Amino acid sequence: MTKARKTLSELAALVGGKVVGDGEIEILRVASIEEAGPGDITFLAHPRYRRYLAACKASAVIMGGQLPVAPAMAAGRALLRVSEPYIALAKILHALNPPQRPEGRVSPHASIDPAAVLEDEVTVFPYVYVGRGAKVRRGTVLFAGVFLGDGVEVGEDCVLHPHVTVREGCRLGSRVILHAGAVIGADGFGYAGEGKGRIKIPQIGIVEIEDDVEIGANTTVDRATLGRTIIRKGTKIDNLVQIAHNVVVGENAVIAAQAGVAGSTRIGNEVILAGQVGVVNHIEIGDKAMIGPQ
Repeated sequence: MTKARKTLSELAALVGGKVVGDGEIEILRVASIEEAGPGDITFLAHPRYRRYLAACKASAVIMGGQLPVAPAMAAGRALLRVSEPYIALAKILHALNPPQRPEGRVSPHASIDPAAVLEDEVTVFPYVYVGRGAKVRRGTVLFAGVFLGDGVEVGEDCVLHPHVTVREGCRLGSRVILHAGAVIGADGFGYAGEGKGRIKIPQIGIVEIEDDVEIGANTTVDRATLGRTIIRKGTKIDNLVQIAHNVVVGENAVIAAQAGVAGSTRIGNEVILAGQVGVVNHIEIGDKAMIGPQ
């Protein structure tokens, strides 16, 4: 990953903060308050961590606006005062660690169906499979072992990490990130009858994932029995989550690890499901609901 360097004043302009001390200090890295050294910026979001400042060797400290200045300044640190330390930290991490984009090459060790369409600047690593009629838009990266079934559509600037599976007919918007082992479009869990008379119900729908969605490692989103399972734009889903067939997850929702959502449930916009939340089928969760762990 390519490293960058910024002055503290440049970082302040980026996050809308105020410098207390030397704004020309050059910042190379972000580090924890216990491990930071010269050239590092660290952060202090809660008063209970102030005790680490005396021994901290960081060049600068990100501090929430409500925390007193004196302890940090007494320790000889420049400050970056902000209203939201974690948001500032996220922006600074992006600025100092810009992603290294692959070079838009298609490995000769990938298997690309002649009827598939790959636009310019698509990067395909070895042992990727792209099926008949699949379409991959500009700037997308397919890491080793990715499987795209027949008729899959992948938008611009997506990143599919190793061993991601997107089954036939499913659609991804732009800037979607799928982490290693995610499975999009496996069959929904549907059977008719009982005992030895159970008959599998064919799952002939698809999964549609809108723009700017990120899905964690080994998470599964099942295809619809009929129609679509939908993950709307901006939603973030953690590792080891199960989304069943015909679920609709609204915009900018957050779903934490080991949550499970049963079939045909509707989840509103900006909903938060914490770790190990279980949601039964055929219910509706309204916008901005927050559901605690387990």
